[in-house]
Amino acid sequence: MKQDPENAKAAGFPASPLLAPHRALIDRLYSNSSAATWGLSLDRFQAALERSSAKHFTSSSPSARNVEEYLDALHLQDLALACACAEDRSDAWDHFVHHYRPYLRSAAAAILRCSSASPAARDLADSLFADFYGLAAGKNSGTDGTSAGKSPTRSLFRYFHGRSSLKTWLRAVLAQRHIDSIRSSRRFTELEDDNTLDSGAPHVHAAVIPINQSPPDPHRDRYLTLLSAAFESALASLDPRDRDRLRLYYSDQQTLAEIGRALGEHESSVSRNLERIRRELRRDVEAALRKARPALNGLSPQPGLSDQEIALCFQYASEDAPIDFDKLFPQSSDAPTPKPSRQP
Repeated sequence: MKQDPENAKAAGFPASPLLAPHRALIDRLYSNSSAATWGLSLDRFQAALERSSAKHFTSSSPSARNVEEYLDALHLQDLALACACAEDRSDAWDHFVHHYRPYLRSAAAAILRCSSASPAARDLADSLFADFYGLAAGKNSGTDGTSAGKSPTRSLFRYFHGRSSLKTWLRAVLAQRHIDSIRSSRRFTELEDDNTLDSGAPHVHAAVIPINQSPPDPHRDRYLTLLSAAFESALASLDPRDRDRLRLYYSDQQTLAEIGRALGEHESSVSRNLERIRRELRRDVEAALRKARPALNGLSPQPGLSDQEIALCFQYASEDAPIDFDKLFPQSSDAPTPKPSRQP
């Protein structure tokens, strides 16, 4: 059987050459990750680090210092929790469901622009749990009350590598699930429309006929680069207080009430200000993308993007490059400190 980073350690295979010189560091990271809280063994945690490192250093031969810096920058507690959930640790699952299901439903509501209590938001958020749990497709619950076909190696958590926070990753997964559902619906509709033009009866299995994918957009990387630069520029030009609002909401994951207490505002004002900031950022980013770029470094001048190209920028960003707010809003010594109101 072909070995992969997920099962190598469990099968008793030696550590990968990438992490072999870093045993002391791995021990320290394991201790800092609180993995033992979830009953996650050192070997399984090391396997997660190996998987993450192999994914990051796919086309390079990093130095020992590069590897150490990468591992030290990981969100270790989030990685340990995800790994423990993939390993079906009940305490980890209870923690994840209790703390992250409400967050997923709120994030789904933001994507769908509806209330977090709406059935649509709940359905979108809860649709991920079977994939998180590692249920094999087409299996039913077992007679003992457990879910038949469950396999930790199939869990969606195995794609979380700890490079962003778990919440940032969950937002990206949720957005991708929504995009996939829209595409699936559109493909089904297109097939139905085609079949209704036939003189005979519609084909029963039309919805599962493979559809040829469009060739990749050769401008995709350029669009993502332009959007990233425009967004960072627009973010840098914000009033410091508006940046604090965004940092507290997106990076620190504070509630509207907690932000209001930190900034001396009513939570309704916080909500209105966040909506205003989002509108201004979108306006400034689109304006920057429409603006022609002068000739630089011997390159020809570039015209601004059209409305259609700008729409593609945002589409590709939602698919391939979710925003990591933890990197955009690093903690600063002069940033307002929210009053603690949540229990750990």
